[in-house]
Amino acid sequence: MIVQRTRGLPRLLGFAQAGLATILYWALFGAIGEAVSPGTMSFTKRYVIYWVIVLGGLTVEVLSRDSDKVIAPIYDSSLVRQLPVASRQMAYALGGLLIFLTFAKDYAISRTFLGTFAILLYAMLLWSNAVLPLRLARWLFAADRDLATLLVGPPGNVDLLEYWLERKREFGLRIVGIVTGHAVSVPPESCSIPVLGTVEKFDQICADEGISQVILLEVGDPKTTRWLVDQCQQHGIRMLIVNDLAEQIRHPINCCVDEGVNLITLHEEPLENPLNRVLKRSLDLLLASCVVVFILPPLMLVVWLCQRWQSPGPLWHRQQRAGLQNRPFAILKFRTMHATAEDVAQQATAGDARIFPAGRWLRRFSLDEIPQFLNVLSGWMSVVGPRPHLVEHNRQFAEVAAEYHIRTFIKPGITGLAQVRGFRGEARTAEDIAARLQSDLIYLENWSFALDLGIILRTMWQMLKPPPTAL
Repeated sequence: MIVQRTRGLPRLLGFAQAGLATILYWALFGAIGEAVSPGTMSFTKRYVIYWVIVLGGLTVEVLSRDSDKVIAPIYDSSLVRQLPVASRQMAYALGGLLIFLTFAKDYAISRTFLGTFAILLYAMLLWSNAVLPLRLARWLFAADRDLATLLVGPPGNVDLLEYWLERKREFGLRIVGIVTGHAVSVPPESCSIPVLGTVEKFDQICADEGISQVILLEVGDPKTTRWLVDQCQQHGIRMLIVNDLAEQIRHPINCCVDEGVNLITLHEEPLENPLNRVLKRSLDLLLASCVVVFILPPLMLVVWLCQRWQSPGPLWHRQQRAGLQNRPFAILKFRTMHATAEDVAQQATAGDARIFPAGRWLRRFSLDEIPQFLNVLSGWMSVVGPRPHLVEHNRQFAEVAAEYHIRTFIKPGITGLAQVRGFRGEARTAEDIAARLQSDLIYLENWSFALDLGIILRTMWQMLKPPPTAL
Protein backbone atom coordinates (compact mmCIF):
# COMPACT_ATOMS: atom_id res chain seq x y z
CA MET A 1 0.00 0.00 0.00
CA ILE A 2 1.34 3.41 -0.98
CA VAL A 3 0.82 4.92 2.48
CA GLN A 4 2.99 2.19 4.02
CA ARG A 5 5.91 2.86 1.73
CA THR A 6 7.23 5.80 3.74
CA ARG A 7 6.72 4.41 7.23
CA GLY A 8 9.76 2.17 7.33
CA LEU A 9 11.97 4.41 5.21
CA PRO A 10 13.36 6.55 8.07
CA ARG A 11 14.45 3.42 9.93
CA LEU A 12 15.84 1.88 6.75
CA LEU A 13 17.80 5.09 6.19
CA GLY A 14 19.04 4.91 9.78
CA PHE A 15 20.38 1.40 9.32
CA ALA A 16 22.02 2.45 6.05
CA GLN A 17 23.67 5.32 7.91
CA ALA A 18 24.94 2.91 10.54
CA GLY A 19 26.63 1.00 7.72
CA LEU A 20 28.11 4.19 6.30
CA ALA A 21 29.32 5.17 9.78
CA THR A 22 31.04 1.76 10.07
CA ILE A 23 32.84 2.26 6.76
CA LEU A 24 33.82 5.78 7.75
CA TYR A 25 35.05 4.64 11.19
CA TRP A 26 37.32 1.87 9.97
CA ALA A 27 38.55 3.86 6.96
CA LEU A 28 39.60 6.63 9.31
CA PHE A 29 41.10 4.03 11.68
CA GLY A 30 43.18 2.72 8.82
CA ALA A 31 44.30 6.20 7.82
CA ILE A 32 45.14 7.53 11.30
CA GLY A 33 45.57 4.35 13.33
CA GLU A 34 48.58 3.06 11.45
CA ALA A 35 50.33 6.40 11.74
CA VAL A 36 49.70 6.58 15.50
CA SER A 37 50.33 2.97 16.53
CA PRO A 38 51.08 0.65 13.61
CA GLY A 39 50.17 -2.99 14.09
CA THR A 40 49.26 -2.78 17.79
CA MET A 41 46.66 -5.43 18.73
CA SER A 42 45.55 -3.70 21.98
CA PHE A 43 44.93 -0.55 19.97
CA THR A 44 42.67 -2.54 17.62
CA LYS A 45 40.71 -4.21 20.46
CA ARG A 46 40.00 -0.88 22.13
CA TYR A 47 38.74 0.62 18.91
CA VAL A 48 36.45 -2.34 18.32
CA ILE A 49 34.78 -1.52 21.64
CA TYR A 50 34.48 2.14 20.65
CA TRP A 51 32.94 1.13 17.32
CA VAL A 52 30.40 -1.16 19.00
CA ILE A 53 29.32 1.71 21.29
CA VAL A 54 28.93 4.16 18.38
CA LEU A 55 27.02 1.60 16.33
CA GLY A 56 24.83 0.78 19.32
CA GLY A 57 24.00 4.45 19.82
CA LEU A 58 22.98 4.87 16.18
CA THR A 59 20.87 1.70 16.38
CA VAL A 60 19.07 2.88 19.52
CA GLU A 61 18.35 6.21 17.80
CA VAL A 62 16.87 4.41 14.80
CA LEU A 63 14.68 2.12 16.91
CA SER A 64 13.44 5.01 19.07
CA ARG A 65 12.22 7.01 16.09
CA ASP A 66 8.53 7.71 15.61
CA SER A 67 8.24 7.01 11.89
CA ASP A 68 5.03 9.01 11.56
CA LYS A 69 6.82 12.13 12.83
CA VAL A 70 9.97 11.97 10.72
CA ILE A 71 8.41 11.65 7.27
CA ALA A 72 9.03 15.31 6.40
CA PRO A 73 12.84 14.96 6.16
CA ILE A 74 12.35 12.33 3.43
CA TYR A 75 11.17 15.06 1.07
CA ASP A 76 13.35 17.89 2.34
CA SER A 77 16.79 18.16 0.77
CA SER A 78 17.72 21.31 2.71
CA LEU A 79 20.81 20.76 4.85
CA VAL A 80 19.62 23.39 7.32
CA ARG A 81 16.36 21.52 7.93
CA GLN A 82 18.37 18.35 8.57
CA LEU A 83 20.42 19.90 11.40
CA PRO A 84 18.08 18.81 14.25
CA VAL A 85 17.90 15.22 12.93
CA ALA A 86 21.68 14.96 12.50
CA SER A 87 22.25 16.50 15.94
CA ARG A 88 19.97 13.93 17.55
CA GLN A 89 21.88 11.14 15.79
CA MET A 90 25.21 12.57 16.93
CA ALA A 91 23.98 12.74 20.53
CA TYR A 92 23.11 9.04 20.46
CA ALA A 93 26.23 8.02 18.54
CA LEU A 94 28.89 9.88 20.54
CA GLY A 95 27.01 10.47 23.79
CA GLY A 96 27.33 6.85 24.83
CA LEU A 97 30.99 6.77 23.81
CA LEU A 98 31.84 9.87 25.86
CA ILE A 99 30.02 8.47 28.89
CA PHE A 100 31.95 5.21 28.53
CA LEU A 101 35.28 7.00 28.23
CA THR A 102 34.51 9.11 31.31
CA PHE A 103 33.41 6.31 33.63
CA ALA A 104 35.99 3.82 32.36
CA LYS A 105 38.71 6.47 32.65
CA ASP A 106 39.88 5.38 29.24
CA TYR A 107 42.48 7.85 27.97
CA ALA A 108 43.85 5.66 25.19
CA ILE A 109 41.62 6.96 22.41
CA SER A 110 43.34 9.25 19.94
CA ARG A 111 42.03 12.83 20.25
CA THR A 112 42.85 13.35 16.59
CA PHE A 113 40.85 10.29 15.63
CA LEU A 114 37.86 11.19 17.83
CA GLY A 115 37.68 14.82 16.68
CA THR A 116 38.09 13.95 12.99
CA PHE A 117 35.53 11.15 13.21
CA ALA A 118 32.98 13.44 14.91
CA ILE A 119 33.31 16.07 12.17
CA LEU A 120 33.14 13.57 9.31
CA LEU A 121 30.26 11.64 10.93
CA TYR A 122 28.17 14.80 11.31
CA ALA A 123 28.85 15.78 7.71
CA MET A 124 27.92 12.28 6.52
CA LEU A 125 24.66 12.29 8.51
CA LEU A 126 23.67 15.71 7.13
CA TRP A 127 24.40 14.65 3.56
CA SER A 128 22.71 11.26 3.81
CA ASN A 129 19.58 12.69 5.48
CA ALA A 130 19.21 15.18 2.66
CA VAL A 131 20.12 13.01 -0.32
CA LEU A 132 19.55 9.32 0.37
CA PRO A 133 15.82 9.03 1.25
CA LEU A 134 14.41 9.75 -2.20
CA ARG A 135 17.15 7.72 -3.85
CA LEU A 136 16.25 4.77 -1.64
CA ALA A 137 12.57 5.28 -2.49
CA ARG A 138 13.23 5.29 -6.23
CA TRP A 139 15.46 2.24 -5.95
CA LEU A 140 12.99 0.24 -3.86
CA PHE A 141 9.71 1.18 -5.51
CA ALA A 142 9.70 3.25 -8.67
CA ALA A 143 11.79 0.92 -10.81
CA ASP A 144 9.71 -2.28 -10.75
CA ARG A 145 6.60 -1.67 -8.61
CA ASP A 146 4.34 0.57 -10.69
CA LEU A 147 1.03 1.25 -8.92
CA ALA A 148 -1.57 2.10 -11.55
CA THR A 149 -4.03 4.08 -9.44
CA LEU A 150 -7.60 5.15 -10.17
CA LEU A 151 -9.27 8.02 -8.32
CA VAL A 152 -13.00 7.79 -7.60
CA GLY A 153 -15.03 10.86 -6.65
CA PRO A 154 -15.61 14.51 -7.58
CA PRO A 155 -12.84 15.97 -9.78
CA GLY A 156 -12.87 19.09 -7.63
CA ASN A 157 -11.55 17.08 -4.67
CA VAL A 158 -8.31 16.29 -6.50
CA ASP A 159 -6.93 19.70 -5.53
CA LEU A 160 -6.84 18.61 -1.88
CA LEU A 161 -4.55 15.68 -2.76
CA GLU A 162 -2.42 17.26 -5.48
CA TYR A 163 0.64 17.85 -3.27
CA TRP A 164 0.36 14.39 -1.68
CA LEU A 165 -0.02 12.68 -5.06
CA GLU A 166 3.00 14.52 -6.43
CA ARG A 167 5.18 13.36 -3.53
CA LYS A 168 3.97 9.75 -3.80
CA ARG A 169 5.10 9.52 -7.41
CA GLU A 170 8.58 9.02 -5.97
CA PHE A 171 7.27 5.76 -4.49
CA GLY A 172 5.78 4.32 -7.65
CA LEU A 173 2.31 5.92 -7.62
CA ARG A 174 0.93 6.53 -11.13
CA ILE A 175 -2.48 8.18 -11.50
CA VAL A 176 -4.32 6.75 -14.53
CA GLY A 177 -7.44 8.89 -14.27
CA ILE A 178 -10.56 9.62 -12.28
CA VAL A 179 -14.00 8.03 -12.18
CA THR A 180 -16.92 10.20 -11.07
CA GLY A 181 -20.16 9.31 -9.33
CA HIS A 182 -22.17 10.86 -12.15
CA ALA A 183 -21.53 12.17 -15.65
CA VAL A 184 -19.39 15.30 -15.84
CA SER A 185 -19.94 17.28 -19.03
CA VAL A 186 -17.04 19.71 -18.49
CA PRO A 187 -14.26 18.72 -16.04
CA PRO A 188 -12.97 21.49 -13.76
CA GLU A 189 -10.13 23.47 -15.34
CA SER A 190 -8.00 22.95 -12.22
CA CYS A 191 -8.18 19.17 -12.56
CA SER A 192 -5.23 17.93 -14.64
CA ILE A 193 -6.30 14.27 -14.34
CA PRO A 194 -8.38 12.79 -17.19
CA VAL A 195 -12.00 11.82 -16.38
CA LEU A 196 -12.44 8.24 -17.62
CA GLY A 197 -16.13 7.82 -16.95
CA THR A 198 -18.61 7.09 -14.16
CA VAL A 199 -18.78 4.35 -11.55
CA GLU A 200 -21.04 2.32 -13.87
CA LYS A 201 -17.93 1.66 -15.99
CA PHE A 202 -15.72 0.98 -12.97
CA ASP A 203 -15.10 -2.73 -13.74
CA GLN A 204 -14.32 -2.12 -17.40
CA ILE A 205 -11.95 0.79 -16.65
CA CYS A 206 -10.06 -1.26 -14.04
CA ALA A 207 -9.65 -4.12 -16.50
CA ASP A 208 -8.60 -1.91 -19.44
CA GLU A 209 -6.10 0.17 -17.45
CA GLY A 210 -4.69 -2.63 -15.28
CA ILE A 211 -5.64 -0.80 -12.08
CA SER A 212 -3.95 -2.10 -8.93
CA GLN A 213 -5.06 0.60 -6.48
CA VAL A 214 -8.15 2.78 -6.01
CA ILE A 215 -8.36 5.99 -3.98
CA LEU A 216 -11.90 6.99 -2.99
CA LEU A 217 -11.94 10.78 -2.66
CA GLU A 218 -15.06 10.95 -0.49
CA VAL A 219 -17.57 8.67 1.19
CA GLY A 220 -20.86 9.42 -0.52
CA ASP A 221 -23.82 7.12 -0.99
CA PRO A 222 -23.34 4.11 1.36
CA LYS A 223 -24.63 1.60 -1.22
CA THR A 224 -22.26 2.85 -3.91
CA THR A 225 -19.34 2.88 -1.47
CA ARG A 226 -20.12 -0.67 -0.33
CA TRP A 227 -20.34 -1.80 -3.96
CA LEU A 228 -16.95 -0.23 -4.75
CA VAL A 229 -15.40 -1.93 -1.72
CA ASP A 230 -16.81 -5.30 -2.83
CA GLN A 231 -15.52 -4.85 -6.39
CA CYS A 232 -12.02 -3.99 -5.17
CA GLN A 233 -12.01 -7.01 -2.86
CA GLN A 234 -13.17 -9.34 -5.62
CA HIS A 235 -10.60 -8.12 -8.14
CA GLY A 236 -7.68 -7.91 -5.72
CA ILE A 237 -7.37 -4.13 -5.93
CA ARG A 238 -6.02 -2.14 -3.01
CA MET A 239 -8.38 0.57 -1.80
CA LEU A 240 -7.67 3.79 0.10
CA ILE A 241 -10.46 6.03 1.37
CA VAL A 242 -9.70 9.71 1.94
CA ASN A 243 -10.91 10.77 5.37
CA ASP A 244 -12.55 14.11 4.57
CA LEU A 245 -14.24 14.54 7.94
CA ALA A 246 -11.84 17.36 8.84
CA GLU A 247 -12.94 19.20 5.69
CA GLN A 248 -16.60 18.60 6.46
CA ILE A 249 -16.43 19.93 10.02
CA ARG A 250 -13.64 22.42 9.12
CA HIS A 251 -11.48 21.37 12.07
CA PRO A 252 -8.39 19.12 12.34
CA ILE A 253 -9.10 15.68 13.78
CA ASN A 254 -7.13 12.89 15.47
CA CYS A 255 -8.06 9.24 15.13
CA CYS A 256 -7.45 6.72 17.89
CA VAL A 257 -8.51 3.26 18.98
CA ASP A 258 -9.47 2.60 22.60
CA GLU A 259 -10.27 -0.98 23.63
CA GLY A 260 -11.46 -1.82 20.14
CA VAL A 261 -13.54 1.32 19.68
CA ASN A 262 -12.51 3.66 16.83
CA LEU A 263 -12.75 7.26 17.99
CA ILE A 264 -12.14 10.67 16.47
CA THR A 265 -10.99 13.58 18.61
CA LEU A 266 -10.51 17.23 17.75
CA HIS A 267 -7.25 17.68 19.66
CA GLU A 268 -4.15 15.63 20.39
CA GLU A 269 -3.64 15.69 24.18
CA PRO A 270 -0.33 14.17 25.35
CA LEU A 271 -1.18 14.96 28.99
CA GLU A 272 -4.05 12.48 28.87
CA ASN A 273 -1.31 9.84 28.96
CA PRO A 274 -0.87 8.75 32.63
CA LEU A 275 2.93 8.48 32.28
CA ASN A 276 3.15 12.03 30.94
CA ARG A 277 1.04 13.27 33.84
CA VAL A 278 3.34 11.58 36.34
CA LEU A 279 6.40 13.16 34.69
CA LYS A 280 4.84 16.62 34.67
CA ARG A 281 3.59 16.39 38.26
CA SER A 282 6.98 15.13 39.44
CA LEU A 283 8.69 18.13 37.85
CA ASP A 284 6.09 20.44 39.43
CA LEU A 285 6.60 19.01 42.91
CA LEU A 286 10.40 19.09 42.63
CA LEU A 287 10.57 22.72 41.49
CA ALA A 288 7.78 23.97 43.76
CA SER A 289 9.31 22.33 46.84
CA CYS A 290 12.70 23.92 46.19
CA VAL A 291 11.21 27.36 45.62
CA VAL A 292 8.89 27.22 48.65
CA VAL A 293 11.67 26.06 50.99
CA PHE A 294 14.64 28.11 49.79
CA ILE A 295 13.37 31.16 47.86
CA LEU A 296 9.92 32.09 49.14
CA PRO A 297 10.77 32.75 52.85
CA PRO A 298 13.54 35.37 52.30
CA LEU A 299 11.56 36.91 49.45
CA MET A 300 8.54 37.26 51.73
CA LEU A 301 10.64 39.30 54.15
CA VAL A 302 11.94 41.61 51.39
CA VAL A 303 8.44 42.17 49.98
CA TRP A 304 6.96 42.76 53.42
CA LEU A 305 9.59 45.45 54.14
CA CYS A 306 8.90 47.13 50.77
CA GLN A 307 5.19 47.12 51.46
CA ARG A 308 5.65 48.54 54.97
CA TRP A 309 7.75 51.33 53.46
CA GLN A 310 5.61 52.26 50.44
CA SER A 311 2.13 50.75 50.78
CA PRO A 312 1.14 49.20 54.15
CA GLY A 313 -1.38 46.41 53.93
CA PRO A 314 -1.62 42.64 53.53
CA LEU A 315 1.37 40.70 52.18
CA TRP A 316 -0.71 38.46 49.93
CA HIS A 317 -3.17 39.21 47.19
CA ARG A 318 -5.75 36.47 46.70
CA GLN A 319 -7.88 36.47 43.60
CA GLN A 320 -10.38 34.08 42.05
CA ARG A 321 -9.07 32.70 38.78
CA ALA A 322 -10.40 30.12 36.32
CA GLY A 323 -8.44 26.86 36.53
CA LEU A 324 -8.75 23.36 35.10
CA GLN A 325 -12.09 22.99 33.30
CA ASN A 326 -12.89 26.58 34.33
CA ARG A 327 -13.10 25.60 38.01
CA PRO A 328 -12.46 28.70 40.17
CA PHE A 329 -9.58 28.71 42.64
CA ALA A 330 -7.81 31.32 44.75
CA ILE A 331 -4.50 32.30 43.18
CA LEU A 332 -1.75 33.68 45.43
CA LYS A 333 0.44 36.65 44.54
CA PHE A 334 2.48 39.21 46.40
CA ARG A 335 0.40 42.38 46.63
CA THR A 336 1.79 44.96 44.20
CA MET A 337 -1.09 47.46 44.25
CA HIS A 338 -2.08 49.85 46.99
CA ALA A 339 -4.41 48.24 49.51
CA THR A 340 -6.95 51.00 48.81
CA ALA A 341 -6.91 50.44 45.02
CA GLU A 342 -10.32 50.12 43.43
CA ASP A 343 -11.39 47.63 40.79
CA VAL A 344 -8.44 45.24 41.21
CA ALA A 345 -10.10 42.97 38.63
CA GLN A 346 -9.20 45.46 35.89
CA GLN A 347 -6.15 44.45 33.86
CA ALA A 348 -2.98 46.25 34.87
CA THR A 349 -1.63 48.66 32.28
CA ALA A 350 1.71 50.36 31.70
CA GLY A 351 2.09 53.20 34.20
CA ASP A 352 -0.90 52.00 36.25
CA ALA A 353 -1.28 54.35 39.24
CA ARG A 354 -2.62 51.52 41.42
CA ILE A 355 0.83 49.88 41.51
CA PHE A 356 3.25 51.21 44.13
CA PRO A 357 6.92 51.71 43.04
CA ALA A 358 8.38 48.53 44.57
CA GLY A 359 5.38 46.61 43.28
CA ARG A 360 6.23 47.76 39.77
CA TRP A 361 9.72 46.33 40.24
CA LEU A 362 8.28 43.03 41.55
CA ARG A 363 5.98 42.76 38.53
CA ARG A 364 8.72 43.59 36.05
CA PHE A 365 10.87 40.70 37.25
CA SER A 366 7.82 38.43 37.83
CA LEU A 367 8.70 38.05 41.52
CA ASP A 368 5.07 38.73 42.48
CA GLU A 369 4.21 35.34 40.93
CA ILE A 370 6.51 33.32 43.21
CA PRO A 371 3.76 32.55 45.82
CA GLN A 372 1.95 30.62 43.09
CA PHE A 373 4.34 27.74 43.74
CA LEU A 374 2.09 27.15 46.78
CA ASN A 375 -0.78 26.76 44.31
CA VAL A 376 1.39 24.24 42.45
CA LEU A 377 1.97 22.21 45.62
CA SER A 378 -1.76 22.21 46.37
CA GLY A 379 -2.48 20.83 42.89
CA TRP A 380 -4.43 23.77 41.47
CA MET A 381 -1.65 24.86 39.14
CA SER A 382 1.37 23.58 37.26
CA VAL A 383 4.70 25.29 36.80
CA VAL A 384 4.07 25.43 33.03
CA GLY A 385 0.67 25.85 31.42
CA PRO A 386 -1.77 28.48 30.12
CA ARG A 387 -1.90 31.51 32.40
CA PRO A 388 -5.10 31.58 34.50
CA HIS A 389 -7.31 34.60 34.04
CA LEU A 390 -10.16 36.09 36.02
CA VAL A 391 -13.49 34.33 35.44
CA GLU A 392 -14.90 37.59 34.04
CA HIS A 393 -11.96 37.95 31.65
CA ASN A 394 -12.39 34.35 30.51
CA ARG A 395 -15.96 35.10 29.51
CA GLN A 396 -14.88 38.24 27.67
CA PHE A 397 -12.03 36.51 25.85
CA ALA A 398 -14.29 33.59 24.85
CA GLU A 399 -16.53 36.04 23.02
CA VAL A 400 -13.55 37.08 20.89
CA ALA A 401 -11.97 33.64 20.34
CA ALA A 402 -14.39 30.71 19.88
CA GLU A 403 -11.84 28.06 20.98
CA TYR A 404 -10.71 30.00 24.04
CA HIS A 405 -12.01 27.55 26.65
CA ILE A 406 -10.04 24.66 25.07
CA ARG A 407 -7.02 25.95 26.98
CA THR A 408 -8.71 24.86 30.23
CA PHE A 409 -8.24 21.20 29.27
CA ILE A 410 -4.98 21.34 31.27
CA LYS A 411 -3.95 22.98 34.53
CA PRO A 412 -3.00 26.64 34.38
CA GLY A 413 0.66 27.48 34.86
CA ILE A 414 2.89 30.06 36.49
CA THR A 415 4.53 30.48 33.09
CA GLY A 416 3.67 29.22 29.65
CA LEU A 417 4.57 29.11 25.98
CA ALA A 418 2.65 32.32 25.31
CA GLN A 419 4.58 34.16 28.02
CA VAL A 420 8.05 33.15 26.82
CA ARG A 421 7.01 34.13 23.30
CA GLY A 422 6.40 37.64 24.57
CA PHE A 423 2.60 37.56 24.93
CA ARG A 424 2.31 38.83 28.46
CA GLY A 425 0.78 41.76 30.30
CA GLU A 426 -2.41 43.47 29.19
CA ALA A 427 -4.39 41.90 26.33
CA ARG A 428 -5.52 45.00 24.46
CA THR A 429 -6.89 43.63 21.19
CA ALA A 430 -8.50 40.57 19.68
CA GLU A 431 -5.15 39.85 18.01
CA ASP A 432 -3.45 39.74 21.44
CA ILE A 433 -6.00 37.20 22.68
CA ALA A 434 -5.73 35.10 19.49
CA ALA A 435 -1.92 35.03 19.68
CA ARG A 436 -1.97 33.81 23.29
CA LEU A 437 -4.65 31.24 22.53
CA GLN A 438 -2.65 29.89 19.59
CA SER A 439 0.41 29.40 21.80
CA ASP A 440 -1.69 27.71 24.50
CA LEU A 441 -3.22 25.30 21.98
CA ILE A 442 0.21 24.49 20.55
CA TYR A 443 1.38 23.67 24.07
CA LEU A 444 -1.74 21.57 24.76
CA GLU A 445 -1.31 19.46 21.62
CA ASN A 446 2.48 19.17 21.63
CA TRP A 447 3.37 18.84 25.30
CA SER A 448 6.62 17.08 26.12
CA PHE A 449 8.92 16.97 29.12
CA ALA A 450 11.60 18.69 27.05
CA LEU A 451 9.17 21.46 26.09
CA ASP A 452 8.42 22.13 29.77
CA LEU A 453 12.13 22.30 30.57
CA GLY A 454 12.72 24.66 27.66
CA ILE A 455 9.93 27.00 28.76
CA ILE A 456 11.23 27.01 32.34
CA LEU A 457 14.76 27.90 31.20
CA ARG A 458 13.47 30.65 28.92
CA THR A 459 11.35 32.00 31.78
CA MET A 460 14.38 32.11 34.08
CA TRP A 461 16.30 34.06 31.45
CA GLN A 462 13.42 36.51 31.00
CA MET A 463 13.30 37.04 34.77
CA LEU A 464 16.94 38.12 34.63
CA LYS A 465 16.41 40.17 31.49
CA PRO A 466 12.71 41.14 31.30
CA PRO A 467 11.26 41.95 27.88
CA PRO A 468 10.06 45.51 27.20
CA THR A 469 6.41 44.40 27.53
CA ALA A 470 6.84 43.48 31.20
CA LEU A 471 4.83 45.77 33.49
